[in-house]
Amino acid sequence: MAHEAVIGLECHIQLKTRSKMFCGCPAEFGAAPNANTCPVCLGLPGALPVGNRAAVDAALRLGLALGSGIRRESVFARKHYFYPDMPKNFQITQYDQPLCEGGALPVRIGETLRLFELIRVHVEEDTGKSFHPERYGDRQISRVDFNRAGVPLLELVTRPVFREPAECAAFLTALRRLVRWLGISDGDMEKGQLRCDANVSIRPTGTEALGTKTELKNLNSIKGVEKGLTAEIARQRQVVEGGGRIEQATLLYDADHDKLAVMRSKEHAHDYRYFPEPDLPVLRIEPAWLSAAGEALPELPWARAERLAGQYGLPAYDAAILCDQRELADYYEALVGEGVDPKKASNWIMTEMLRHLKTAAVGVAQWQRHVPVGHFAFVIKSVETAQATATNAKGVLDELFQHGGDPATIYVERGIKATSSTDELLPLVRAVIEENAGPVAQYLGGKTATLGFLVGQVMKKSGGQAVPQTVRELLESELAKRAAPR
Repeated sequence: MAHEAVIGLECHIQLKTRSKMFCGCPAEFGAAPNANTCPVCLGLPGALPVGNRAAVDAALRLGLALGSGIRRESVFARKHYFYPDMPKNFQITQYDQPLCEGGALPVRIGETLRLFELIRVHVEEDTGKSFHPERYGDRQISRVDFNRAGVPLLELVTRPVFREPAECAAFLTALRRLVRWLGISDGDMEKGQLRCDANVSIRPTGTEALGTKTELKNLNSIKGVEKGLTAEIARQRQVVEGGGRIEQATLLYDADHDKLAVMRSKEHAHDYRYFPEPDLPVLRIEPAWLSAAGEALPELPWARAERLAGQYGLPAYDAAILCDQRELADYYEALVGEGVDPKKASNWIMTEMLRHLKTAAVGVAQWQRHVPVGHFAFVIKSVETAQATATNAKGVLDELFQHGGDPATIYVERGIKATSSTDELLPLVRAVIEENAGPVAQYLGGKTATLGFLVGQVMKKSGGQAVPQTVRELLESELAKRAAPR
C-alpha cells in the first residue's frame, strides 16, 4: 500500500532587536559566554520582566505581511519544563491567545505559486545554549551559555500542509527571505536565528485521517530539514510496511551522519502546565499601533516580483531572482532608472554581480560601495553602444569591485576601445578563413555551429577589441561568397 507524508513546521525566528524580550540585556550574537545576562533573564528571585515593544512591532509586521489576523488583546503564558539551558525552568511564551492567527506564506515552487497556510505566529523568549562534549570533543562536561536566554523569538506554526520534504525546504527559503526583507531578523540558521522543528506522519495515500506523528528537532539548516524529513519518512514507511506501529516521540537528527535518534517520548500541551504569566499585563494592540505597523510595511517580495515582471517585461524567473533580496531589487530598479535596458540590466546582475557576491561571500551593500549604480550603468552602456566588448567590460567590473575607481578612467588606462570598423576587421576575418580550412568546410557543409569557433579566432586576433556581432556578420558575408552555387 502506498503511503503519503503529512508534515507541519514550527519555525523559530530570532528577532534583530538591540535588547532581549523582557530585559535590557544586549541581544547580540558572539559575546563572551554568559556576558549578556542579568537577574531578569536568569530568572532570579524578585526580578520582573518588562516587554520589548520593538519585538512586538516586528511580530505585527510579520503577521500583517502573512495576512494573519491580529488579536487586539493577547496574553503571555508560562510554559513549564526543565532543561539545563533554561534558567527559569519555564519559558515566557503565548498559548491560547497568541498575537497573530491564520494567514499564509506564498511560495513559488517551479512555475506555481503555492499558499502554505499557517495556524499562528506568537511572541516568546529564547532559551540558552548547551555545549556538549560528545559533539565538540574539547571538554569533559557540558557547559551552558545563557547569553541567548531571553532573546526575542517569533514562533510560526504551519498547518500540516506539506507532503514532500522539498516543499518544506522551499517554504523555509521563502520565510528566510521574508524576515530579511522586513528587516526583523537576519535568518541565519548557522547562528540559530532561524530554527525549525518538523512534525511528520504518514497515512495511506488518498485517506484523510492523520497518522501518529513524530517531531524532528536539531534541524539547523534548510538542507538538514529536507534530509531529516526524508530519513524519518523512510523510517516510518519501513516500520508500517513491516507490520509495526509508529510511536509518538521527539527525535534528534544528526545531519553529519544522516542518523535519527529518539530524544524523549512526545509531550502533550497539558504536560507543560501552561498558565497566564502573572508578572506581565495583557498585551493590547491599539488601532494606531496596528495602523503604523501596516504603513511601515514595504512592498512584499512576491508582489514586487510580479510588478517587476509586468512593468519591465521580465521572465518570472528573473523577477524571482532579483527579489531574493530587497537590496538587490532596489539596485536593479535604480539601474533601470539610469537608462539601462531592463532585460540587459537583469542579465548583467544575475551573471556578473551575483557571481562576484557569491565568490567573495559578501552582500549587495558591499558591492554597491565599490560599484555604484551609475558606474554599473556606464559599463553596460559601453557594451551596448559598441564602445567596449563584453569581455573588456567584465574586466572593468572586476577592477571596480576589487579596488573601486571610475570606469571611464579605467577604460582609458587600459586602452579599451571596441573595434567595429569593417576596414579594420575584414582583413582579420579573411585571415581566419584562410587559416582554418577544416572548420570553414564544416560550416559550408551545413555545420553552422562552427561559426562560433571562427568568431572566437577573430576575437583573438583583435586582442579582444572586436565587437562580436560585427565579426559574426562579416564572417557570414565572406563565407557566403565561398559557398558553392546551387
